[in-house]
Amino acid sequence: MRQGSSWTIVVPVKGTEASKSRLGGAAEDRLALAEAMALDTVEVALRVAPVLVIGGPALSAAFASLGASVMTEQPGDGLNGAIARALATLDGPTAVLLADLPALRPDELAAALQKNVMVPDAEGTGTSLITGSVPAFGAGSRDAHRALGYRELDLPVTSGLRLDVDSPEALAAIPRARLGPRTAALRAGLGAEF
Repeated sequence: MRQGSSWTIVVPVKGTEASKSRLGGAAEDRLALAEAMALDTVEVALRVAPVLVIGGPALSAAFASLGASVMTEQPGDGLNGAIARALATLDGPTAVLLADLPALRPDELAAALQKNVMVPDAEGTGTSLITGSVPAFGAGSRDAHRALGYRELDLPVTSGLRLDVDSPEALAAIPRARLGPRTAALRAGLGAEF
Protein backbone atom coordinates (compact mmCIF):
# COMPACT_ATOMS: atom_id res chain seq x y z
CA MET A 1 0.00 0.00 0.00
CA ARG A 2 1.29 3.45 -0.81
CA GLN A 3 2.14 5.19 2.44
CA GLY A 4 1.15 8.78 3.12
CA SER A 5 -1.69 9.09 0.63
CA SER A 6 -4.43 11.41 1.84
CA TRP A 7 -6.97 9.68 -0.40
CA THR A 8 -9.12 6.67 0.42
CA ILE A 9 -10.57 4.64 -2.44
CA VAL A 10 -13.94 2.91 -2.05
CA VAL A 11 -14.49 -0.12 -4.26
CA PRO A 12 -17.99 -1.63 -4.34
CA VAL A 13 -18.04 -5.37 -5.12
CA LYS A 14 -21.31 -7.17 -5.75
CA GLY A 15 -20.02 -10.71 -5.24
CA THR A 16 -23.29 -12.50 -5.99
CA GLU A 17 -24.48 -14.86 -8.72
CA ALA A 18 -26.02 -11.82 -10.43
CA SER A 19 -22.55 -10.32 -10.85
CA LYS A 20 -21.69 -9.41 -14.41
CA SER A 21 -24.84 -10.94 -15.88
CA ARG A 22 -24.10 -9.24 -19.22
CA LEU A 23 -21.08 -11.51 -19.63
CA GLY A 24 -23.36 -14.49 -20.26
CA GLY A 25 -22.12 -18.01 -19.64
CA ALA A 26 -22.50 -20.05 -16.48
CA ALA A 27 -23.16 -18.15 -13.25
CA GLU A 28 -20.17 -19.75 -11.52
CA ASP A 29 -17.83 -18.64 -14.34
CA ARG A 30 -19.20 -15.09 -14.25
CA LEU A 31 -18.82 -14.95 -10.48
CA ALA A 32 -15.25 -16.24 -10.65
CA LEU A 33 -14.39 -13.70 -13.36
CA ALA A 34 -16.01 -10.84 -11.44
CA GLU A 35 -14.03 -11.84 -8.35
CA ALA A 36 -10.75 -12.08 -10.29
CA MET A 37 -11.27 -8.64 -11.85
CA ALA A 38 -12.18 -7.11 -8.49
CA LEU A 39 -9.13 -8.59 -6.77
CA ASP A 40 -6.86 -7.35 -9.58
CA THR A 41 -8.47 -3.88 -9.43
CA VAL A 42 -8.16 -3.63 -5.65
CA GLU A 43 -4.57 -4.86 -5.68
CA VAL A 44 -3.62 -2.05 -8.08
CA ALA A 45 -5.60 0.54 -6.12
CA LEU A 46 -3.76 -0.46 -2.93
CA ARG A 47 -0.49 0.57 -4.58
CA VAL A 48 -1.90 4.09 -4.76
CA ALA A 49 -3.95 4.64 -1.58
CA PRO A 50 -5.82 2.83 1.20
CA VAL A 51 -8.87 0.94 -0.07
CA LEU A 52 -12.23 0.24 1.54
CA VAL A 53 -14.13 -2.56 -0.20
CA ILE A 54 -17.88 -2.70 0.37
CA GLY A 55 -19.66 -5.87 -0.63
CA GLY A 56 -20.95 -9.24 0.40
CA PRO A 57 -19.38 -11.24 3.24
CA ALA A 58 -18.32 -14.12 0.98
CA LEU A 59 -15.40 -12.14 -0.49
CA SER A 60 -14.34 -10.22 2.62
CA ALA A 61 -11.41 -12.48 3.52
CA ALA A 62 -9.94 -12.33 0.01
CA PHE A 63 -9.87 -8.53 -0.01
CA ALA A 64 -8.66 -8.30 3.58
CA SER A 65 -5.75 -10.60 2.70
CA LEU A 66 -4.65 -8.03 0.10
CA GLY A 67 -4.61 -5.31 2.76
CA ALA A 68 -7.93 -3.64 2.03
CA SER A 69 -10.41 -2.67 4.72
CA VAL A 70 -13.78 -4.35 4.25
CA MET A 71 -17.33 -3.24 5.03
CA THR A 72 -20.31 -5.54 4.53
CA GLU A 73 -23.17 -4.12 2.53
CA GLN A 74 -26.61 -4.24 4.10
CA PRO A 75 -29.78 -5.68 2.52
CA GLY A 76 -31.51 -3.02 0.48
CA ASP A 77 -28.40 -0.81 0.18
CA GLY A 78 -28.25 -0.90 -3.60
CA LEU A 79 -25.05 0.21 -5.31
CA ASN A 80 -25.26 3.93 -4.55
CA GLY A 81 -26.60 3.35 -1.05
CA ALA A 82 -23.72 1.00 -0.21
CA ILE A 83 -21.20 3.48 -1.59
CA ALA A 84 -22.76 6.39 0.32
CA ARG A 85 -22.70 4.37 3.56
CA ALA A 86 -19.01 3.55 3.05
CA LEU A 87 -18.14 7.15 2.18
CA ALA A 88 -19.89 8.39 5.33
CA THR A 89 -17.35 6.50 7.46
CA LEU A 90 -14.34 8.22 5.89
CA ASP A 91 -12.53 11.51 6.43
CA GLY A 92 -10.43 13.31 3.85
CA PRO A 93 -10.57 13.06 0.07
CA THR A 94 -12.33 10.01 -1.31
CA ALA A 95 -12.66 8.28 -4.65
CA VAL A 96 -15.05 5.57 -5.79
CA LEU A 97 -13.57 3.06 -8.21
CA LEU A 98 -15.62 0.33 -9.85
CA ALA A 99 -14.24 -3.18 -9.55
CA ASP A 100 -14.30 -4.30 -13.17
CA LEU A 101 -11.08 -2.62 -14.36
CA PRO A 102 -8.63 -5.54 -14.80
CA ALA A 103 -6.26 -3.51 -17.01
CA LEU A 104 -5.84 -0.67 -14.50
CA ARG A 105 -2.34 0.61 -13.78
CA PRO A 106 -1.25 2.45 -10.63
CA ASP A 107 0.04 5.52 -12.50
CA GLU A 108 -3.31 5.94 -14.28
CA LEU A 109 -5.21 5.84 -11.01
CA ALA A 110 -2.78 8.11 -9.16
CA ALA A 111 -3.02 10.77 -11.89
CA ALA A 112 -6.83 10.72 -11.71
CA LEU A 113 -7.00 11.44 -7.98
CA GLN A 114 -7.98 15.08 -8.32
CA LYS A 115 -10.86 16.76 -6.55
CA ASN A 116 -14.34 16.40 -8.02
CA VAL A 117 -13.54 14.52 -11.23
CA MET A 118 -15.07 11.57 -13.05
CA VAL A 119 -13.87 9.09 -15.64
CA PRO A 120 -16.32 7.71 -18.20
CA ASP A 121 -16.26 4.04 -19.10
CA ALA A 122 -15.22 2.75 -22.53
CA GLU A 123 -18.80 2.80 -23.85
CA GLY A 124 -19.07 6.46 -22.91
CA THR A 125 -22.36 6.26 -21.01
CA GLY A 126 -21.22 4.95 -17.63
CA THR A 127 -18.62 5.98 -15.08
CA SER A 128 -15.68 4.00 -13.72
CA LEU A 129 -14.30 6.52 -11.19
CA ILE A 130 -15.50 9.55 -9.26
CA THR A 131 -13.58 11.61 -6.73
CA GLY A 132 -16.26 12.97 -4.47
CA SER A 133 -18.93 11.97 -2.02
CA VAL A 134 -22.12 11.92 -4.12
CA PRO A 135 -22.42 8.73 -6.20
CA ALA A 136 -24.86 8.34 -9.09
CA PHE A 137 -23.79 5.02 -10.60
CA GLY A 138 -26.10 3.01 -12.81
CA ALA A 139 -27.50 3.45 -16.31
CA GLY A 140 -26.50 6.83 -17.74
CA SER A 141 -24.14 7.61 -14.87
CA ARG A 142 -21.81 9.71 -17.02
CA ASP A 143 -24.54 12.29 -17.57
CA ALA A 144 -25.75 11.96 -13.99
CA HIS A 145 -22.28 12.64 -12.58
CA ARG A 146 -21.78 15.58 -14.94
CA ALA A 147 -25.09 17.01 -13.77
CA LEU A 148 -23.81 16.77 -10.20
CA GLY A 149 -20.84 18.97 -11.13
CA TYR A 150 -18.10 16.39 -11.58
CA ARG A 151 -15.43 17.45 -14.08
CA GLU A 152 -14.75 14.79 -16.71
CA LEU A 153 -11.15 13.75 -17.21
CA ASP A 154 -10.21 13.49 -20.86
CA LEU A 155 -8.51 10.11 -20.98
CA PRO A 156 -7.91 7.92 -24.03
CA VAL A 157 -10.21 4.95 -24.40
CA THR A 158 -7.11 2.75 -23.97
CA SER A 159 -6.60 3.94 -20.37
CA GLY A 160 -7.08 1.16 -17.84
CA LEU A 161 -9.47 3.48 -16.02
CA ARG A 162 -11.82 3.29 -18.99
CA LEU A 163 -11.43 -0.40 -19.84
CA ASP A 164 -14.30 -1.74 -17.77
CA VAL A 165 -15.48 -5.25 -18.58
CA ASP A 166 -19.22 -5.76 -19.00
CA SER A 167 -19.22 -8.15 -21.96
CA PRO A 168 -17.12 -10.99 -23.42
CA GLU A 169 -16.18 -8.64 -26.27
CA ALA A 170 -14.84 -6.02 -23.84
CA LEU A 171 -12.69 -8.63 -22.12
CA ALA A 172 -11.45 -10.08 -25.41
CA ALA A 173 -10.46 -6.59 -26.63
CA ILE A 174 -7.95 -6.15 -23.79
CA PRO A 175 -4.52 -7.64 -24.59
CA ARG A 176 -3.72 -10.45 -22.18
CA ALA A 177 -0.44 -8.78 -21.19
CA ARG A 178 -2.43 -5.77 -19.98
CA LEU A 179 -4.74 -7.80 -17.71
CA GLY A 180 -4.18 -8.32 -14.00
CA PRO A 181 -2.79 -11.77 -13.17
CA ARG A 182 -5.99 -13.33 -11.79
CA THR A 183 -8.11 -12.12 -14.70
CA ALA A 184 -5.54 -13.24 -17.28
CA ALA A 185 -5.26 -16.72 -15.76
CA LEU A 186 -9.00 -17.14 -15.50
CA ARG A 187 -9.63 -15.89 -19.04
CA ALA A 188 -7.11 -18.43 -20.34
CA GLY A 189 -8.80 -21.19 -18.34
CA LEU A 190 -12.30 -20.32 -19.48
CA GLY A 191 -11.32 -20.52 -23.14
CA ALA A 192 -13.42 -19.28 -26.03
CA GLU A 193 -16.47 -18.39 -23.94
CA PHE A 194 -14.57 -15.37 -22.61
